Amino acid sequence: MGTNLKGKSIVLTGGASGIGLASASEFARQGAFVAIADKNGDAASLAARRINCEGGRAISVACDVADEISVADMVREVLEINRKIDVLFNCAGGGSGNDGAVTDLDLDEFWRVVKVDLFGTLLCCRAIIPHMVDQAGGSIINMSSYRAVEGTARADAYTAAKGGVLSLTRALALQWSRYGIRVNALAPGVVLTERVSEFIGPENPIYKKMLLGPCAPEDVAALALFLASDASLKITGAILPVDSGASAY
Repeated sequence: MGTNLKGKSIVLTGGASGIGLASASEFARQGAFVAIADKNGDAASLAARRINCEGGRAISVACDVADEISVADMVREVLEINRKIDVLFNCAGGGSGNDGAVTDLDLDEFWRVVKVDLFGTLLCCRAIIPHMVDQAGGSIINMSSYRAVEGTARADAYTAAKGGVLSLTRALALQWSRYGIRVNALAPGVVLTERVSEFIGPENPIYKKMLLGPCAPEDVAALALFLASDASLKITGAILPVDSGASAY
């Protein structure tokens, strides 16, 4: 059983850049219809056009995953165009340099991260799971983090939000398996997206933990492809690291 996605309809949040964009491109290459949902509508539109020019099938939908109405409108638009959603990849999120230790981090930053990373994941699952129930199956891929699995210092907002995603993943896997819905999470370590490369340089001590070197967005996309495909039909509730061995260090 391979990782061909022909005939599958995928909603990918945060798909206009970084890991999301790499995943959208890989999904399309494997035959999926991809709805790129991103708060940056212009970037999402550009990503979809590029995929279509390369022979894939993609649409863009401007969507703020932290807003319930925006999420509902996004799901409605996708279903009007392609009538089903087989895979949801909750890739939208990310921390920033404004994060820090719990005693002094900016509380506005805390709520921003929680609303996008955790609440946004919950809202998208809440909106799409009923359609997967009607279809008698589907795959949900949530984006957690190495920080949530191992615990690291001075990024407490991000760690808390991604820890919540990890726990939510396991809870959803338990509840929805009887409908053929599998729910798994990815836990990347340092991934050299353009944004990450701006504030984590090669002198950062975390590089010493990456036994196989830093990951590229395509490395995470490869595992997302596996979870989106029928090759992972018997995998649910799993938290899968993509951290170049950092969690084994």
